Amino acid sequence: MKNQEKGHLRTNIKFFRDVFLLHPYRLFALRATISMGILAVPFVIAGLPFFGVTLALGALAGALSETDDHPKGRIKSLSITILSFFISSFSVGLLNNYTWILGAGFILSTIVFILIGGIGERYRAITFGSVLVGIYAMLGIEISPAWYWQAILLPAGALFHGILTLLLIFRNPWRLLDQQMANGFHSLSNYLDKKALLFPSDKKDQEGINKDLALLNVNVVNALERIKDVLNNYAREMNDTQALTPYLQRFMSLQSLHERAASTHDRHDKLGNSQEQIEIMEGFGEMLRQLAYASRMVAENMLTGTSYSHPPALEWISKAIDDKLQNMPAEDAQDLILLLHNLHRSHVSLKYLDNLEEGTSIPRLRRDERTPFQRLKEQLSLRHPRMRYALRLSLTFALGYFLQNYFELDKGQWVMLTSLFVSQITYSDTRRRLFERLMGTVTGIVIGAALLQIFTTTAAQLLLMLGSAMAFFYWLRKKYSIAVIFVTTFVLSAFNLVSNDGGINIMIPRLVDTLLGATLSFLTIRFLWPGWQYRRIPGLISTALEKNRNYFQAIAQEYEKASNDDLTYRIARREAHLADNELAQAWNSMRQEPKSKQRMMHNALTITYLNHALLSHISALGAHRETNTEDYRDIDPIFEQLDKKLAEAGNSNVNNFSPDLSELLMTLQHQIKITEAGLKRQQLRLFYNIAATTSKINDELKRSYS
Repeated sequence: MKNQEKGHLRTNIKFFRDVFLLHPYRLFALRATISMGILAVPFVIAGLPFFGVTLALGALAGALSETDDHPKGRIKSLSITILSFFISSFSVGLLNNYTWILGAGFILSTIVFILIGGIGERYRAITFGSVLVGIYAMLGIEISPAWYWQAILLPAGALFHGILTLLLIFRNPWRLLDQQMANGFHSLSNYLDKKALLFPSDKKDQEGINKDLALLNVNVVNALERIKDVLNNYAREMNDTQALTPYLQRFMSLQSLHERAASTHDRHDKLGNSQEQIEIMEGFGEMLRQLAYASRMVAENMLTGTSYSHPPALEWISKAIDDKLQNMPAEDAQDLILLLHNLHRSHVSLKYLDNLEEGTSIPRLRRDERTPFQRLKEQLSLRHPRMRYALRLSLTFALGYFLQNYFELDKGQWVMLTSLFVSQITYSDTRRRLFERLMGTVTGIVIGAALLQIFTTTAAQLLLMLGSAMAFFYWLRKKYSIAVIFVTTFVLSAFNLVSNDGGINIMIPRLVDTLLGATLSFLTIRFLWPGWQYRRIPGLISTALEKNRNYFQAIAQEYEKASNDDLTYRIARREAHLADNELAQAWNSMRQEPKSKQRMMHNALTITYLNHALLSHISALGAHRETNTEDYRDIDPIFEQLDKKLAEAGNSNVNNFSPDLSELLMTLQHQIKITEAGLKRQQLRLFYNIAATTSKINDELKRSYS
């Protein structure tokens, strides 16, 4: 019997691990729904649905305001959250009878909250939740037994959820960091899987694959940024940061793996001409797939605590490729040797992931040294995107509030609620949210109306409300349009609990108010600082080329003398990838803009693709810096010439001047021909690829501005 019980326990643990631990969004949704259920169920059963639903709304807003902090930081964040929620809801109750004073105060406080949110990620989530709670309080004030109850219940719901979350975090204080690290390795595995399609591939297929890689690279770089921020958050709250060492080690390994994954040594269709080379290329493809699998296993290790088991296939694939290269003529093998070295180093990094001697050294992390006041002060300009966003959102609220009161709209606060979720910093993001919100709301109303006809009892509607809440939280960070469907069914069932048939009665007003709020958000950003991408792209191109040059200079310094602390090198690499991300995102955003504003569309796509290719070639040079320092004197003049050309390229679209790289390309081509097969020739080919891609960017810039 005991063995049977142990078997059931193991099965349940495995089920929980597979369903929740491996999927942080599901765990987040479960935790938020449990806290809402604990708060709502007793009051609904006791016949006090207003109190239960309002407490649940407070918990919902508290969950949306969570930050990725060390437990000590979470306590500080929770304190600020409760205070902000109290101020918002108390002000609404106190000023409810003074309509225009309430409106003016809410609009001005929105500007303040948005700017405070720009100080950092911790404040951004809290201030968003505070604005949301203010709108919730406006929605519920009419049915509140007294004006002050929401100022008690909404913060109390958030406090309960926060305490429950803290109890779970103190049981496993590293969980938040584990989740961010796992997301980084998951993003890398997706990138590696896509890159495996290049081995082998023809020129026709490569263009589409490389475009996808440029966008997947955005996810990896964003994940690395998020990990860095969370590591710094933890370090700030710890007296002894020794416990962070394993995480710093893995973060450094992830950065190195990304640099090697992002590197491109040569055009892939050129690397496999003979049958033997094609077989080796297929081996590289399989090796990349195994590296992707290994990265996913590391992510699983971070999420579940199970031991990481390195795929044995990587060892024998690497050896099999090496044996084939040894038996090939040097002329045919030389272009593939660096690629094997690159992939083999990635294999070794993962194999010795937590071995401080065999693995990578522990890094210092760059911190934002600006004070909160300095960061706030930087936003106090009409040129700053966040100030523009704050003014647009507050204007949308002002228009919505005026229409609500002038036309006496039923539940008109939903106009502002829709505007809060639809309005984004960029036009493309706002347009995307608008369609997602409209489609989700219409679908949710249809589904909700049907379900309320089926779930007629209080218990059934309570289950519908909590089930909708869980589905909303799960889809919120995965697919917003689906999340909107479930938040709509949540609202309908919640109002039906508070007031019989209340959910049915608010369906049409909710749809009308959603349409109105979405329209106001769209019109506001359409005519007030829309920030068309064609105006940004020239500056983004210059910045990307400048950051590529800085990265190239940092590599040159590493070739000259390898440093023990490569913080400067990693900063240069990070900034180059962030600039590349900005360019890729600008092109992607342009596709959502009006046709009349899609100027330079084709040129922007080509330059985005070429800039990512240039960054990939520079990354290949950087990935091999630790093995090539002894040859620096021979290649120093080439570094200097290329550095000069990269500097000229960065200014070309500003000064309408395009540098000529033909002489440098001819020189490099001649040196490649007269140099024997080996390390020096491989280096020259990397330099040639960097110069050739820079030349293509210059040609495209000429066409763009001619």
